Amino acid sequence: MPAKKNPKKTVIKKDEKYVDGPRKMKAKGLQLLKGMKDVLPQDQRYWQFIFKACRRISNSHCFDWIETPILESTNLFIRTTGKDSDIIKKEMFSFTDQGGENISLRPEMTPGIARAYVEHGMINLPQPVKIFSYGPVFRHDKPQAGRYRQFSQLDFEILGDGAPAVDAELISMSYFILHDVGLETNVHVNSIGCPACRPQYRRLLVDYFRSKRKNLCEDCKERLNKNPMRILDCKEEACQEIGGEAPQTVDYLCDDCKTHFMKVLEHLDEADIPYTLDPKIVRGLDYYTKTTFEIFLVQKGEEKTGRQTALAAGGRYDGLIEQLGGRAETPACGFAVGVERIMLALKETEADVPPLKQADIFLAQLGVSARKQAVRLLEELREEGYHIKANLVKDSLSAQLGFANKLGVKITLILGQKEVLDKTILVRDMDTGSQEIVDINKLIPDLNKRLKKIEESII
Repeated sequence: MPAKKNPKKTVIKKDEKYVDGPRKMKAKGLQLLKGMKDVLPQDQRYWQFIFKACRRISNSHCFDWIETPILESTNLFIRTTGKDSDIIKKEMFSFTDQGGENISLRPEMTPGIARAYVEHGMINLPQPVKIFSYGPVFRHDKPQAGRYRQFSQLDFEILGDGAPAVDAELISMSYFILHDVGLETNVHVNSIGCPACRPQYRRLLVDYFRSKRKNLCEDCKERLNKNPMRILDCKEEACQEIGGEAPQTVDYLCDDCKTHFMKVLEHLDEADIPYTLDPKIVRGLDYYTKTTFEIFLVQKGEEKTGRQTALAAGGRYDGLIEQLGGRAETPACGFAVGVERIMLALKETEADVPPLKQADIFLAQLGVSARKQAVRLLEELREEGYHIKANLVKDSLSAQLGFANKLGVKITLILGQKEVLDKTILVRDMDTGSQEIVDINKLIPDLNKRLKKIEESII
């Protein structure tokens, strides 16, 4: 009798990457790109929790939804964000498309929303126009915790009103969004003046930083000649120390900017919003004027104000609409919140994030004809408003009941071949295991009665 051949062995090369064994090897070059992030199902409850808080507050403040493209003309961002900004020089994902047009993935939302305001004649609507948006933005930055190359923002803008109350409304909205999800925060606020008073301050700032030039980082040496205010926003430790002794913008505001800023602070005081006057909050974008702010997490009594840790940020940009061809002197103000950063803060602080709403009813089926009818019944019950789930790919009743148990439902409907012929359905109480046969035509009143009884027992 011939000897049995040894089964063929799997040879594992040292330079190959495997996940869960050699048969599940990662395909080379198909891994997640650097700086990107998958949003996995287990994190869905955090995202929904944040969105619901934003939606509640946006509705209360009468904001309407807008959605602008992820792709825009590169020139839009150069004209608005500033050609010498770090975003334009280092962080934009830009390319030339098949038609020869230079386009970019949006690094922020405000320029696109401002373009839409001008392009669609929103100046003719009742002012102010209050709009918000959600979506991904892209920056080719160094990946760190809470900072990705694709990240998500919720953006809120008020266009067409220059009152200090608008600035305070947006600051309070950003604060209460974070408060409503269970985060303790503090607002850092500043005023960077306007084109009337900023030139004088700029000259003083240049003189100060020139005397410290040898200790500045290379980027700030370049900023000194182009936009010295951005040195105040530098995250290098040496530049931060030098900037801490620099002249402060609030000491050189014109009367209009000073009055505006004082009224913003009065509104914040009235609303009991905790804030800190911070001369380093200048925001690294060309279009900002007057009020600027950032909001930081307070954890165990200490603020987390390290590099790139603001959970929300924004300010006023009164010249941007005119710059894009809109009506002169159209005021505007806005802010954005970073979804991933908020989610990370919720996990760090172990905030009480509720689980996603579970189904009340599970529909199980046995057999071909029962499965066909289950598809129709599932949609009928869903349209009636029931929070119902089913797993139509499983054949075993025990497997389906096990799935129903994991979902935590109180009632399971069981539809088999016999029930299809008799036009009935089994209604199973998942707590007691008792079952009753119910006429399919009387199912809805029966379910209403059972669910009401369950609700009353919980109360």
